Amino acid sequence: MATKIFVNLPVKNLQRSIDFFTQLGFTFNPQFTDEHATCMILGENIFAMLLTEERFQDFTKKEIADATKTTEVLIALDVASREEVDELVNKAEAAGGLRYADPQDHGWMYLRSFADLDGHQWEIAFMDESAIPTE
Repeated sequence: MATKIFVNLPVKNLQRSIDFFTQLGFTFNPQFTDEHATCMILGENIFAMLLTEERFQDFTKKEIADATKTTEVLIALDVASREEVDELVNKAEAAGGLRYADPQDHGWMYLRSFADLDGHQWEIAFMDESAIPTE
């Protein structure tokens, strides 16, 4: 079984993306950061590698999707509270991110979404698994 996850995302302007996610409160591992890439820390063993499109192209023979036009991935993060969902998404919008879906409240799960500066879709959720309906 895997011990860590690294989601690799192409970005048009690395510094602009670092600035955006810094405003949301994320930090970066300097050991995996240079002018072509950075390692954004999402959790204890969860990371997003933000790679310039040129560097990202080194890892694939396929065309890079334009995330402002095509959905290539939905990145879903679970946070500790409804308030944290609102706080993170509000920060994203204030930093230039765009809301791409209306909030969803299922009682046991609260979800809000935003698109980052490159159009990648992020879903931020709080789940109270003890309140999941059993019927």
